[in-house]
Amino acid sequence: MLLELSIRNFAIIKSVTISFQKGLNILTGETGAGKSIIIDALGLLLGGRASSDLVRYGESRAEVEGLFELPPGHPAFSVCESFGVQAEQDGTLLVRRDISSQGKSIIRINGQLVTLAILRELGPWLVTVHGQHDTHMLMQTDKHIHWLDSYGESRLGSAKQEYAQLYASYSKTRQDLERMSRNERELVQRIDLLQYQLNEIEAASLTPGEDEKLSLQRKKWINIEKIFSGIQDAYRSLHGDQRGLDWLGHAMSELERISSYEEQLLPVLENVQSAYYQIEDAVHQLRQLSERLDFEPEQLQEVERRLDLIQSLKRKYGKNVDEILEYAATIQDELDEMHHYDDRLQQLEKRLAELAADLAVEAAELSMIRKSCAEQLAAEIEQQLRELHMERARFAIDVRQVPDENGVDIEGTTWRVDANGIDTVEFLISPNPGEPLRPLAKIASGGELSRVMLAIKTILAGTDQVQTMIFDEVDTGVSGRAAQAIAEKLARVAQQRQVLCITHLPQVASLADAHYLIQKEMSEHETMTVVHRLTDEERVIELARMLGGAQVTAKTEEHAREMILLGRQRKAVP
Repeated sequence: MLLELSIRNFAIIKSVTISFQKGLNILTGETGAGKSIIIDALGLLLGGRASSDLVRYGESRAEVEGLFELPPGHPAFSVCESFGVQAEQDGTLLVRRDISSQGKSIIRINGQLVTLAILRELGPWLVTVHGQHDTHMLMQTDKHIHWLDSYGESRLGSAKQEYAQLYASYSKTRQDLERMSRNERELVQRIDLLQYQLNEIEAASLTPGEDEKLSLQRKKWINIEKIFSGIQDAYRSLHGDQRGLDWLGHAMSELERISSYEEQLLPVLENVQSAYYQIEDAVHQLRQLSERLDFEPEQLQEVERRLDLIQSLKRKYGKNVDEILEYAATIQDELDEMHHYDDRLQQLEKRLAELAADLAVEAAELSMIRKSCAEQLAAEIEQQLRELHMERARFAIDVRQVPDENGVDIEGTTWRVDANGIDTVEFLISPNPGEPLRPLAKIASGGELSRVMLAIKTILAGTDQVQTMIFDEVDTGVSGRAAQAIAEKLARVAQQRQVLCITHLPQVASLADAHYLIQKEMSEHETMTVVHRLTDEERVIELARMLGGAQVTAKTEEHAREMILLGRQRKAVP
């Protein structure tokens, strides 16, 4: 059960902490007070979508925290264990979710960070929420099969699993067959295109990782070319006719010739001689380096040409050589398949026929179990409706099949088949004596839909282990005796489960085990929602408001006291 819900900086809630009780917890308040905000906040703890719009204006983040207490062996603990989340020894789970003003979400279970996927796996085991949206879903015929299958899960589970596995194989094989059965002209065009692409790739004779190796070689050859060119320029500048070394040799000869006439030229001569021999040695070294460098311009040109070819293939077939080769292998497989088109087509047709036969067997068995579940569920819903002041209503579940030449053959008839089997399910009702059964979506009033949904939810609650049920204004559109019947039904459900119910009906509120009033408080600078649990006397005032509107009179107060007293008496009856 949900022990405590804490909400901070969420929408117009500044800070609210609600300690819930066992049994029937009622939440009431004026329209616009923020009742739906409480449900929205709880929805976040169950994996609902987060948004920065949920953060209270002017705050940096919103915080929602729920403390749950569960019995030993509850499936929620198995979910936590499967994801490495440690459960507390006292059987509690503390779920917290923070939403930043940028829309980022942080989720913790018992203080451990978890992902949204884990929370969404855990949430359905903690709380089920039933609102007006569920009632509207009753109007959608395609949803009826899911209600029925939820009811019959214990009987349908194994058959549905086997059917689902077969149907997945059947669907894939059928898709493969449809793909193989393309127009022959399209097939020929496809073969021509793939063969051209394969020839182009194979003509390049690529090797894995070749583009990376060639890029390294190109970088190396470019560097060698730069070194070789520089050495050649330096060598030509120093050696040869009319070059630096010749001019220096000429200067040295002249100085040798005239230095015998002037002693002061001898140091100059020595410097020139030293420079000459050093440069001569440098020229020798440059020549040796030039001879040792293994540079062939043709090799660089070949690398450049190869890289250009690979770049052209990259633009068409992949980001690198490995992807190009992988693409070539893929189209080779497709070409092989196309060249064996007739053989493959016959194999698929045979395989599809085998799967269709097996699928027909599983679908027929699934349909038989589903029809049995439908009869049982319809009978239980009728019983629930009698307790909800629809004593003479009849309810039935129509499980039928739709002929389809492209479906599966069962005893000589071909039925439409989908992921759910061969069945189409529709809820039928006759609200009044003498009226035929007709589709629920076409004839039921809002109040009748609310009661049918409550009946279904009450029945389904007996098939799961969820400890907390939330009813969000499921009593919309009812009044009088019907409202009293709904109130008593909710009270009976609350004897087995914790129930949180948002309601506008005083009949429902009068049966509360704990009653919470949600109010909107406004000051000059801010608006915020507050929640507090009502005392016995405060309950009288709130029920009087619900009975008589804004004006609370002594008469409405007396009526409210009487309703609360009668509610206690009804709950005391086993």
